Amino acid sequence: MAHVITDECTNCGACEDECPVGAISEGDGKRVIDPDTCTDCGACVEVCPVDAIEGP
Repeated sequence: MAHVITDECTNCGACEDECPVGAISEGDGKRVIDPDTCTDCGACVEVCPVDAIEGP
């Protein structure tokens, strides 16, 4: 499953906008990925401008 590297996340929201299943939301000023919803498609990894998401 993809996960956010919180120390690198700038909370820009690009990943949340790109996620086709709505698995990403804001939490404590950073984005979080719901493991029960994430399908490991990698869309968030590709769109993150600061490479703050590690994926499948």
